[in-house]
Amino acid sequence: MFPGVNGFHWTAGHLIFLGVFYSVVAVIAATLVRSLLRSRKDFDTGKAEAIRWREDFSDLPARDRKCRHELAGEVAERLCDNAFDCRTCLMHPEFERARATRAIKPALREGALGFPLPLDRFYHRGHTWVKPQPDGTVLIGLDELGKRMMGAPDRMELPAPGTRIRTNGTAWLAGRNGARLRVLAPIDGTVLAAHAPDETLMKTRNEAWILRVRPDSGKPNWKHLLYGNEVSAWMMKELERLQLLRSSARSAPTLADGGVPVADFAATLDKREWDALCGEMFLEP
Repeated sequence: MFPGVNGFHWTAGHLIFLGVFYSVVAVIAATLVRSLLRSRKDFDTGKAEAIRWREDFSDLPARDRKCRHELAGEVAERLCDNAFDCRTCLMHPEFERARATRAIKPALREGALGFPLPLDRFYHRGHTWVKPQPDGTVLIGLDELGKRMMGAPDRMELPAPGTRIRTNGTAWLAGRNGARLRVLAPIDGTVLAAHAPDETLMKTRNEAWILRVRPDSGKPNWKHLLYGNEVSAWMMKELERLQLLRSSARSAPTLADGGVPVADFAATLDKREWDALCGEMFLEP
């Protein structure tokens, strides 16, 4: 049926076949080229990380996709269907207005959970915090539970100054026990400085920041981050989630008496267990 093949003849039937065949090939080739160009454009504009996060979020079990307003006791039951991005959630403003009309319960005092939980900053559900600075920049670090889960990393892959990070994209990578963990970025912005605090600082001070970032806009949108009273409610739920995940593992105990995580329970886990446990807790299923 093709030129050069024994028995081929230039007949009307063969010409029609070749015309149809090469038209299909041209359409397939053009589609592939367009897909590659679109993928390259999505990668360059950060859409690839947004797509990855949406896929990861959909893989999370229902118990890990609880709406922040359920965690805060403002609604009996509600799953988040917006990938933890309250900035574009149609219901979030309604919950916020309802919250404003209720008596505000006092926030759980700092340290009441058995470890530091400063309430002078915003928290991302991937266990990072964001602390605004007087010069308009923000500091980003791991919250206390995140530090105890990660322990002292064998290595950290930090973004270079000038790198743009995007909410729920990659903030930095950390390695431990031969496994690698991706920490999610809590905001959109440009990295100004990055450093890995030494082991002593990571264990003893909650002020140990890892990234200094200039947010994309002069007035950042914090709606997707946890703050105030809901932080302690969320953290208590996270401790329950950690206990549930740990109870199904074969590892040695990772929670001390009273349900407080030990200072470095990564040391009690092998590569597979640490990777699986931290993957779920850091929203990397």
